[in-house]
Amino acid sequence: MTIQCDIAVLGGGIAGYTAAIRAAQHGKQVVLIEKEKLGGTCLHKGCIPSKSLLRSAEIYATVKKAGSYGIKVAEGAIELDFEGVQQRKEQTVDQLYRGLQHLMKKNGITVINGSGRVIGPSIFSPKSGSVAVELADGEMETVVSKNLIIATGSRPRRLNGLPADGVHIMTSDDALRMEQLPASILIVGGGVIGVEWASLLSDFGVQVTIVETAPRLLAGEDPEVSAELTKQLKRRSVQVHTGVQLKLESYKQANGEISLEAETANGSVTLRAERMLVSVGRQANAESIGLENTDVQVKDGFIRVNGYYQTTEPHIYAVGDVNGGLQLAHAAAHEALLAVDHILGGKEQAGDSSLVPRCIYSRPEIASVGITEDEAKRRGRQVKVGKIPFQAIGKALVLGDTDGFAKVIADAETNDILGVHLIGAHATDLISEASIAMLLDATPWEVGEVIHPHPTLSEIMGEAMLAVDGKAIAF
Repeated sequence: MTIQCDIAVLGGGIAGYTAAIRAAQHGKQVVLIEKEKLGGTCLHKGCIPSKSLLRSAEIYATVKKAGSYGIKVAEGAIELDFEGVQQRKEQTVDQLYRGLQHLMKKNGITVINGSGRVIGPSIFSPKSGSVAVELADGEMETVVSKNLIIATGSRPRRLNGLPADGVHIMTSDDALRMEQLPASILIVGGGVIGVEWASLLSDFGVQVTIVETAPRLLAGEDPEVSAELTKQLKRRSVQVHTGVQLKLESYKQANGEISLEAETANGSVTLRAERMLVSVGRQANAESIGLENTDVQVKDGFIRVNGYYQTTEPHIYAVGDVNGGLQLAHAAAHEALLAVDHILGGKEQAGDSSLVPRCIYSRPEIASVGITEDEAKRRGRQVKVGKIPFQAIGKALVLGDTDGFAKVIADAETNDILGVHLIGAHATDLISEASIAMLLDATPWEVGEVIHPHPTLSEIMGEAMLAVDGKAIAF
């Protein structure tokens, strides 16, 4: 069976379904092909389920310190129901999944559940880019379109030499399916995924050890943010080892425990835990989708694209994790919108990764946009910096959550905002103001002049902007 359409989308994650919806809104006939469930990694294996777990962990940690708020909890009355935690996670995912299915119907998008492979020129089309889809019953369908958007996403990267079995050695996908919490866990990788899992599992009472080969956790974030997070995790009894070289050949599993030798700054150590979580990045799902039948170029495992997310075949686009850009759900969705806009011949707007906010949902939360102070100096910029601690903000005191700070980096000559970095309560909800400011090319003074309601956490943004010029009021 052959299906004709204007735009075909291969992959139904956030990049894929966003592209499909936007194209359909413009009256295009759209076919979306997904081999598993609509929503992809973000909805089923990433953003949503992990943040649901993080929320439960936050609530559990807050209840345990209820006495500091003048609320007495009887000794022994607090109990973690991990089965209930997982049920809530599944209910959240299911509600969003049903909403997504409704959006497909509402926008008249044809969804095909099957495994798609891009095919070359054939009797169906004189150019490559049609998609052969194998359905669950073994039947085949061919989708022929004027344009193809590849949005096949990514998967957890594994370490050669570690026999991942989904139980003793887990990826983040496996960890989401845990039925019981381990007593202890070794997390390999101190990036975003690693620190989020370290945070939530430590809040659930698991003894956590996190190791990172780089000199610090979150190597891509501002060093002061990294240092603050490390301090807070250690305060919660998380063991943090950085600058570590793992001896993968030393891995052993015996008596319900895994062990691994490592070289640290303090010499050789033996790392032991009940389970191991490997979080060393993600790799693109660019294999086995038929790219060899096209002239689409792949480099280092990722599909090469230009600023408008076109591949080396102009009628084929690639958005989201598969193109090797920022591996963030909101970045993927934005790329999808720009790609569709380019297909439709609208205003040609290239993507600008410097305006994409980065969010980490650990406790404390971390959020940033733009570049770090160190990066600004490496680029030869003369900088001025404003920094305000959350302890200077009344609402943070009211919440009982005063750890962290806001930091603004500006160009001393042009007064441009170069970067904003937050670590603290609700940082991920506060960063959008900084994103808007950078998009509109606002100066720190202009953002500082915005009237921020009192008492709110948002005041920290205004104060940090004023602090750039030494004019903060609260600190």
